[in-house]
Amino acid sequence: MFTAAAESFLKQAREIQEEELRRFASRVASLLQGPELGPEAVDCLQRLHLTIAATKYPRRLDGKFVELLQTVLCSSKCPEQIQVLCAAILREMSPCNDLILSCDEIQDTKLLSLVSSILLAQGNKKGEVAAVGQRIVKVLERRLPEGQSARYILPVLSNVISLSPESLTEEQVNVVSKKMTDWLRYASTQQGVAQPSGGFFSSPRTKQPGPVTEVDGAIATDFFTVLSVGQYHTQDQWLNVQAFSMLRNWLLCYGDRGLKTPNADDRSGMDKSVMSTVSTLPTSSRLLPPKERLREKAFEYCQRLVEQSHRRPLKKDDADLQKACLIEAVTIMDIICKQDSSYVYRAASFLKVLHGRICGDAAYARALLPIAQFFLNHSKVAAVDSDAIYRHLLTDIPAQLFHNASLAFEFVRFCKDNSQLFTETSSVFRQSFPNLFKFLAWNSPPLISEFVDLLPFLLHADTAIEIFHLLLDLPCLTAALDVQLRSAALPTSEKAASDPAVKPTTCLEAFRHPLYRSMFQYLLCAKSTSEDAPERLIPLRQLLGSLASSPRVVQCAETVPVLLELFFRVVAEFADGPLINQLVVLLLQRSDQLYEIPAFKDDVYRVLSSQLVTLCRLHPALIVELSTEILEFSGAVSNIQNKEVIFTHVVWAVGEYLSVCYDRRCSVEQILRFFETLEAVLFEVTQLRPLPSTPGYAPRAISVLMATLTKLAARSQDLIPRVSMFLSKMRTFVQSPAVTSVYREEDLEEILIRATELLNLLKMPSVAQFVFTPPVASTRFQREVNDSLPCALRIVTRLLEPTPGFMPG
Repeated sequence: MFTAAAESFLKQAREIQEEELRRFASRVASLLQGPELGPEAVDCLQRLHLTIAATKYPRRLDGKFVELLQTVLCSSKCPEQIQVLCAAILREMSPCNDLILSCDEIQDTKLLSLVSSILLAQGNKKGEVAAVGQRIVKVLERRLPEGQSARYILPVLSNVISLSPESLTEEQVNVVSKKMTDWLRYASTQQGVAQPSGGFFSSPRTKQPGPVTEVDGAIATDFFTVLSVGQYHTQDQWLNVQAFSMLRNWLLCYGDRGLKTPNADDRSGMDKSVMSTVSTLPTSSRLLPPKERLREKAFEYCQRLVEQSHRRPLKKDDADLQKACLIEAVTIMDIICKQDSSYVYRAASFLKVLHGRICGDAAYARALLPIAQFFLNHSKVAAVDSDAIYRHLLTDIPAQLFHNASLAFEFVRFCKDNSQLFTETSSVFRQSFPNLFKFLAWNSPPLISEFVDLLPFLLHADTAIEIFHLLLDLPCLTAALDVQLRSAALPTSEKAASDPAVKPTTCLEAFRHPLYRSMFQYLLCAKSTSEDAPERLIPLRQLLGSLASSPRVVQCAETVPVLLELFFRVVAEFADGPLINQLVVLLLQRSDQLYEIPAFKDDVYRVLSSQLVTLCRLHPALIVELSTEILEFSGAVSNIQNKEVIFTHVVWAVGEYLSVCYDRRCSVEQILRFFETLEAVLFEVTQLRPLPSTPGYAPRAISVLMATLTKLAARSQDLIPRVSMFLSKMRTFVQSPAVTSVYREEDLEEILIRATELLNLLKMPSVAQFVFTPPVASTRFQREVNDSLPCALRIVTRLLEPTPGFMPG
């Protein structure tokens, strides 16, 4: 961040002790009290300022020295450089108890600016902000003496209204509004005169200044603006630039305060569109109140800036300035229209033309945001259809400029701030969510908090399924965007389509290959589509596996669990039974179709499993309605190895919600089907295979399988003998050498304890049925037992087994 020399200076400044600082301050004091303040005094003040500013904790200086700094600062004979350094030191020491400065009697605008900056740094403990504001306005009210300029105190006024807008009275606001109107509209159109250097070759004859020019070099034929070009500037031109820089904040603070237009009562019932049309008629602006006149001249100023932005600049810096001024101008026009709807009609037609001119130029992408903001705020009043503007913004810009980090942040924040307006006024917003996720995929860490706020507005019954797929494929999307960028950067000669008969070996080749091209297009689509075929992306996910370790892809993958949890939390608020069923089916299917990042898959499995329980709680009947899909998933032994956490929660949900208490359609036959499927799985994982390759299945999965079979048997008591026999054989299982070599001793002990507890409970079928009855419209006792089932199992075990740990063999 700093050069080695700068780092060395900072280190030395931080290491100076208080005693050494006191001695150095004494030396500086003697220099300031000397007959002449020369270069040595400047150098010492610079070093003192660095010493005070270099540390996070405040440095203390002697009260007399602080008083001396204030005296030197206010001395009329003090060089300007010394004054600036004294002011900087006093600001760094703020808040300062030894301060005796006041701005009440200061006439010099430069000194007033320095003193005011010190007072504002005190934190307004004694009303400094209001005092500075009052003094600044008083100075602006009167005619300044020769050689004085308001340009030095306008930045102070800007700080005042930012810190405490209420410090100015209505009368003072009107005074400044009048001044700003004149500064904006009536600055000189002639260039300033170069100040003579006073050197030996300087001539008393000065060249007559020429007119200011436009950015393209043409002579300006209209009033001066911040985009007017000149070699030198006059004082009123500087004031013009400063007035424009503080115009937005001024209008936001005071433009709407106490607004009372002539004949307001007569116009209150008039239709707004009629007012808009009438307002375009010429009026005498001199007759308007100060605030309204400022709005009028500010609107004209912004129109002029927009027109100047059409010109082709001679310098690159001017091109950047054009874009910045265009954004500011459109923003100010929006504020003016909010405060006075009579400007809406003029602004809407004007900005429609502007949008048509710049929408095809990616360099002006940022300027499209305030234009869209204007139409979001005023399209109803202007009676214009703005969908084309929103569609272009939300479709083309993210697809082309997703890699522009600063634009991505501005764009997503714009969408977040206007999400309510978008959802109320246009369907384009929700349809364009795939494009918005491109910003997140490429810029995950800085945008995650913005998307947490934005996602709920994108979610709807119509978009939930597609967003679910998109979230799971987000790291894959990041990899695809990387390939797209690299492909676009290739020379034209290398962009030819690949031979369809030859299988691509790299991602870049696949991007141009006809077989994979359609997959890339599906993943990189710009708007919502009704097509639901994530399995078509399986070959593409495998091919993009080479980018799985890319830092950008890994960062993106880390954001997915957070958004998935938010997704299910929001969907739970509006989802009905069919949507929940669809999500559960997709959850089971997509658990096999994830991008190959081990940590990513583990995190996603964790979220999906916990949310599966939530969905079952919302719609318990899904166990019956999706019995085929759930049986297929829970009947696959491989899922215990690959997706143990999801498998365990599915099996638990079966035991918890497969009951007639939740769904009258739940029959004995269905309970039997689930029982036989899960019984076969448990038999498979507990078979004794004295082989070195015996897989070690998760003890938790075995425990949940035993518990679920016991629950099902309690609801269909013909199955109790089968479960009891199975549970009674668990001691043999846990004592087998083939098993003890695979499982930890504490895991086997837990399995045995659970089997014992379940077996003891089944010895009392009526108690088992009572304990395992789902708590739907049940007694408080049943709810408490179900909430603490392990405790209930232990109690029954103690009742039935005098000797703990006994297990019939």
